[in-house]
Amino acid sequence: MSGHTVRSFVFSIITAMEMPENLSTDRLLLRMLRMEDARLIFDGWAQDPEVVRYLIWRPHQSIAETEEFVRSCILAWENQMHFAYMITLKADGEAIGMIDARIHPPEMEIGYGLARVHWGKGYMPEATRVVIDWAFLQPSIYRVCATTDLENVASQRVLEKVGMQREGILRKYIIHPNISEVPRDSYIYAITK
Repeated sequence: MSGHTVRSFVFSIITAMEMPENLSTDRLLLRMLRMEDARLIFDGWAQDPEVVRYLIWRPHQSIAETEEFVRSCILAWENQMHFAYMITLKADGEAIGMIDARIHPPEMEIGYGLARVHWGKGYMPEATRVVIDWAFLQPSIYRVCATTDLENVASQRVLEKVGMQREGILRKYIIHPNISEVPRDSYIYAITK
């Protein structure tokens, strides 16, 4: 198959899946992003250096940066490239973080971030689990994976709590600009059905 044919085939698989606009757990509602979420994201965690320490972007300095980020997430969803969910509390609708799914059959890759005031409450494993559960209902997804910096112990615990196994180390894999301009090693975690 040519490169174009392969891309068309993968795109048709993704669009046939139709990522749901909402996913739900006992305590959480994961929903598509909306432009009005920019203020919640900016105030809640995008400018917090501790939250973005192991992410691939620096803390946002203005709401305009966050608005651009949200616009790019919405466009990516519309173009079926990746699917960013706002994580909200069912009890009061408070936005507490985000989780992102990137589908490349037979694999889905996830990434996430959570407001610091909600660390240690079990929300991220709960959100991650519902995304994995949805993925494994899809006939073309057999593996869900995530990477995390070797020093990001909290993220490693999240991945282990949802049943992911550490498969190895990806050397000089990704730049975390809040730590170093040099690519850093990452663990690769995965779970398969």
